[in-house]
Amino acid sequence: MSVAETIEGKLRKVFDPVKLKVVDESHLHAGHAGARPQGESHFRVEIVADKFRGLSRVARQRAVYDVLADELATDIHALALDVKGTD
Repeated sequence: MSVAETIEGKLRKVFDPVKLKVVDESHLHAGHAGARPQGESHFRVEIVADKFRGLSRVARQRAVYDVLADELATDIHALALDVKGTD
């Protein structure tokens, strides 16, 4: 399973989003520090879910970071987030 598939699967399972987009932007960082030769190290995630309703931007981002803690410790070098509630 690819890192992108793992990210998508975990976020779908925990947040049941109405919108989820996971984009591998690793090719934009080739040769930079933290970029892995095989890619799958830099991602952009857009997610909209009811579970984020009423949470601050920081709380929403922390919730995503918590779910992806293992991947952030190993595979993911950079993660750009656009996290919204359905409000």
